[in-house]
Amino acid sequence: MADHKLPRKEVAPRPGQTELRVGRLTKAHGLKGALKLELFTDEPEKRFVPGAVFTLQVPTASKWHGKTLELRELRWYNGHPVGFFAGVDDRTEAETLAKAILWVSQDAAQLPDEDDAWYDHQLVGLDAVRDGVTVGRVARVDHLPAQDLLAIATAGGEVLVPFVKAIVPEVDIAAGTVTLTPPAGLFEELPDDDPEPEGEPAAAEDEPEQAPSED
Repeated sequence: MADHKLPRKEVAPRPGQTELRVGRLTKAHGLKGALKLELFTDEPEKRFVPGAVFTLQVPTASKWHGKTLELRELRWYNGHPVGFFAGVDDRTEAETLAKAILWVSQDAAQLPDEDDAWYDHQLVGLDAVRDGVTVGRVARVDHLPAQDLLAIATAGGEVLVPFVKAIVPEVDIAAGTVTLTPPAGLFEELPDDDPEPEGEPAAAEDEPEQAPSED
């Protein structure tokens, strides 16, 4: 998967554009205004380059509400991304940005560079087809540590489908469909095991004879 799109956004996208959530500032790092990042993109080398400008999603009471943030540099410390931003020069200022979510504008029709990857907004709304029959529609994409899930809205309720090749073998953006080959029981309840036939209950097994006790 690539960058994530969420339904809640403070700034409306321009015509032909969509807003992608690409990261979250988790907490201040060090004394020089750096912030640790949680990345929501598979393309940090593309999104987090010097000069990149992000729209901020923050509470309305925040001093950063309605403002943008420009990246000066992205570094990696012990495998974790850390960002340095223009105008954020000390720890006190960095702490005012903790938990802010970073968004960027994206051409709504543009696909990710890698094969078999899509933005969330391209998947939401696609018909879910199983054995040639439409069984629901993609309502959202859930991104979990282990794997991504497609939330399929069906007549019987929501079904979470692992977004893996074995279960979702085809995504056809042009046709507006995702093809599903789910295991039995994912979209319907499996029948219970055959009940015991009516009649006399089965005889209990004989208990083993006890060994003679010693005198």
